[in-house]
Amino acid sequence: DEEALRRIQATIVQVQEDCEKLNSVTGELVDDRRQKQRDIEALFLSLEKLEKEKADKEDLVTEMDVKADRAALAAKVSRTQFDATMEHLNKMVQDMLDRMTGQEQDWQHIQQKLVEEMDSKLDRLELTPFRQRLEERWKGLLKQLQEKAPRLEADDAAGIRK
Repeated sequence: DEEALRRIQATIVQVQEDCEKLNSVTGELVDDRRQKQRDIEALFLSLEKLEKEKADKEDLVTEMDVKADRAALAAKVSRTQFDATMEHLNKMVQDMLDRMTGQEQDWQHIQQKLVEEMDSKLDRLELTPFRQRLEERWKGLLKQLQEKAPRLEADDAAGIRK
């Protein structure tokens, strides 16, 4: 039982560490997504502005280079990479849920076993009458032994005299 509890505690620690990792990765992905969204919104605003001003092709290319550095865009997470990472995160969460379900079943099994063990034990209410019966039986046996002991000695003594 202690070994099972130690395993459960170790698994809980592992699950907590996995949750912390997931929280960290999710936070980073959300931050990246927000930054991408801001960049995209900035690009749309820039595009709308250019369309309103009817900028020529050179002005448009220059403005695009200023607003969104191509190297910065290349460093951003692509949609396919984001989707793949989210799928991986979903799989990790599902694995953790499966492990937690298994641990919960183990814990319920251990609890059931403890309940069964406790039910098979005598409680204090049952123990008092049982103890009284034992004491009465013990006193009766002692009384019988004391009654028989003198007769045996008397018979032995009589046998010795003869």
